[in-house]
Amino acid sequence: MGLEVIDSDVVIVGSGLAGLRAAIEAARTGGERLRVSVVTKTQPMRSHSVSAEGGTAAVLYPEEGDSLESHEWDTVKGSDFLADQDAVEVFVREAPKEIVQLEHWGMPWARREDGRVAQRYFGGQSYPRACFAEDRVGFFEMSTLYSTCLKYDNVAFYDEWFAFAVVKDDGSFAGFMALDVKRGNVAYFKAKAGIIATGGAGRLYPFASFGHSSTPDGIVMAYRAGVPLKDMEFVQFHPTGLVPSGILITEASRGEGGVLRNSKGERFMEKYAPKMKDLAPRDIVSRSIMTEIKEGRGFRDEESGYEYVNLDLTVIEPEKLVKRLTSIREICLKLRGIDPLHEPIPVRPVAHYYMGGIDVDINGATSLPGLWAAGEAACVTINGANRLGSNSTTECLVWGKITGREAAKFALSRKEPNAPKEAIQAEERRVFDVLLGPAPRVDPYDVKSELQETMEKHFHVFREGTSMEEGLRKLRKLMSEFQMGVTDKSRAYNTNLVHVMEVDAMLEASHAIAVSALHRTESRGAHYRLDFPKRDDEAWLKHILLRWTADGFEIEYKPVVITKYKPAERVY
Repeated sequence: MGLEVIDSDVVIVGSGLAGLRAAIEAARTGGERLRVSVVTKTQPMRSHSVSAEGGTAAVLYPEEGDSLESHEWDTVKGSDFLADQDAVEVFVREAPKEIVQLEHWGMPWARREDGRVAQRYFGGQSYPRACFAEDRVGFFEMSTLYSTCLKYDNVAFYDEWFAFAVVKDDGSFAGFMALDVKRGNVAYFKAKAGIIATGGAGRLYPFASFGHSSTPDGIVMAYRAGVPLKDMEFVQFHPTGLVPSGILITEASRGEGGVLRNSKGERFMEKYAPKMKDLAPRDIVSRSIMTEIKEGRGFRDEESGYEYVNLDLTVIEPEKLVKRLTSIREICLKLRGIDPLHEPIPVRPVAHYYMGGIDVDINGATSLPGLWAAGEAACVTINGANRLGSNSTTECLVWGKITGREAAKFALSRKEPNAPKEAIQAEERRVFDVLLGPAPRVDPYDVKSELQETMEKHFHVFREGTSMEEGLRKLRKLMSEFQMGVTDKSRAYNTNLVHVMEVDAMLEASHAIAVSALHRTESRGAHYRLDFPKRDDEAWLKHILLRWTADGFEIEYKPVVITKYKPAERVY
């Protein structure tokens, strides 16, 4: 059977918030002239974006005291001044429009008594600007976007297709290669423009808030196509992951009044962030929790061995907790047998978000003509060294719209790309060499487990040079021993094959994080080095870029765009 070729004008890989928003905008921009394809390895409503709980940040009521400048300053300060400020200006300006647009499409935002969209506080935000739908904002946003997508006849969904390579033609984007998981066939999605919206690097850590399908496939696709990765050293650990599962306990729990307590019952955040306390930025709260644990003021979960502190929601009015934090209460009851109305919740920092990703410009365009990236997969960069809570879903919406529009405009003006036969056949063989070749020498699931343990031990909240060097050696050993092979030789629904390809991408992304973290000899935001505990603006007020080469990688730098706000001490 010959290779299947699926013709499109714009192909979007990923069906989360950014991918769906991009699909809508591409369809609106191109109308009947464009065919838009959404390729997703799950199904749209199984994308990890449905797990977002707490809120979407935007300035809605400047007449009540909030302002675009305040949101901009909070974001830049929260980023530890590594955010590109021109991108932040676009972000805060476009954010309110997306809230209104979602409402027009049917988003059931929570309401104030006066009927206007309700907002609440989130960490590092100086005003209650997180719009919410109780604690299920991701689910409702996804439902709204997906139902809107279905209204466009020129949008086609390819569910359970695993995209694994970018195809280039004469130095420009020419499409994606993807595996039809249902049938076991490989196809070439030929397109004039493409958008990668596959989310962040995902489950590189064992204690993580991500779904198991969240892996760095899209990021590594771009990297191997010659597009640099940027700021990969900055991994966000959300302060409150439920022990021992790692399921996220939303920051909205503290936005509604919850407090963190150590084993002595003390509300310890008062000494680390006297002003914002439990609602300080995530990097600060996570380090504070780990400090309490390291100094002996934590608890230990006997079954998992994880040390933790308590999140006390009993201080919240019961009626408010039941209404505003419905899912959190349900999660605690089902998974821990704890009712947060009456008992504290055991939490510890959990791998949650990657500030770094595919290097893109202010419009989400990569260095490869015809290819864009949006959402957590992209590094635009508004988050710098630390993302503020409730900014991520907004970023997905804003740059989903921008990249969808830009990709569609590009596709309308571009001729059909040539199909580079040799490159396509090479990528096809790469899959079938794995499927039909010998079984692997090492168990890929053991490799994945060791990779995660290495990241947890050597590249966590606190980092140190000697430890990171050891971690990098372990990762390189895993990479050298890993063989792309599967035991299961069946074609239909060969999830073993998919998992092996995911592990291959996980190794590459982990290596990029390790190299970047070891290279940055300072502490900034989520990257905290015990051997270099101070921020060094003179040497490191710049982005680190990694460019893939056949011989390994090259390190490059890019200046931080500063328009208004000079670096200053972060005081909360």
